[in-house]
Amino acid sequence: MCEVSYKMIQPLLKKVLAKRLKSLQYESGLFSASSKNVQTGYNVAWIRDNIYEALGLEHAEEMGAAVKTYHALFDVFRKHEWKLDLALQKKPDFAFEYIHPRYNPHTFEELHEPWGNKQNDAIGMFLFKVGELYQKGIVVFRNEQDMRILQKLVYYLASIEYWHDRDNGVWEENEEVHASSVGACVAGLKAISWIVNVPKVLIAKGEETLNTLLPWESETKEVDLALLSLIYPFNVVNDTQRAQILWNVEKKLVRRMGIIRYPGDRYYSNGREAEWCFGFPWLAKIYKDMGNLDKSKYYMNLTLGTMNKRLEIPELYYAHTNKHNKNSPLGWASAMYIVAAS
Repeated sequence: MCEVSYKMIQPLLKKVLAKRLKSLQYESGLFSASSKNVQTGYNVAWIRDNIYEALGLEHAEEMGAAVKTYHALFDVFRKHEWKLDLALQKKPDFAFEYIHPRYNPHTFEELHEPWGNKQNDAIGMFLFKVGELYQKGIVVFRNEQDMRILQKLVYYLASIEYWHDRDNGVWEENEEVHASSVGACVAGLKAISWIVNVPKVLIAKGEETLNTLLPWESETKEVDLALLSLIYPFNVVNDTQRAQILWNVEKKLVRRMGIIRYPGDRYYSNGREAEWCFGFPWLAKIYKDMGNLDKSKYYMNLTLGTMNKRLEIPELYYAHTNKHNKNSPLGWASAMYIVAAS
């Protein structure tokens, strides 16, 4: 695939991956993270993955299907609204009191396995997309109940004190203050301020934390793939911070079949860090937005090399191999390709 001209096959691949992506959406509107019949646990719905997957459908001009996902997520929050009400009374003391990141895609029930379930970035990203779409003239909230949820989510972020709350982050691991989580919340609060009340101090506190942490992801992680989210889609970094993040990611994390999440990552490790495929189209999108089309094309061509014989983009490849794990296709990866190709 690497030797094939990207420009020649881009329209076909975009259609193929959009079809792959739509196949992951359940009747409820929620997506599985990977194939619906995969045995790894990726047949369930993560808030974060669903929003990235809906973002892919948006760029594939499947807006109706994307809106269905946001409606389902509103219904998830309404089903578990008691958690918002509890948090509005006091800052949560235990992980189970936080909004859960994963759900049964049919019943919207929480999945209770211990899996790094404090993920503040997912809330921030939901607010961000609802607000961003509204500014584009696309209204995904339906009624007063949805508006109530939006306002409570803002107050929820205030109650947990997101700007210094130790969450599990995008990768669902150590509880630390993560720049990618704080940045998602900052972006979400800014975007949703067009719709509901957002005290300015909530945004200012998050920006202060970002300026302190960056270009590091957390106290223990100098560089992390998740930091790309602060450039796209959230756009909450200045030019200097963006340059530092990109330099660190490209110099320290880029590998042959993908981008490692961070040095020392043990997830799917074969002794070395696994190589995550969606990092390539993510960088391609960022460089495209920056006007650096040569670099964008370079990373899109690298993305082609990650596709298997079924034209799927897997979650990751084992380090220094051509063997990927069972999470194929990964919805998030398909979505990032569609976004970068649009």
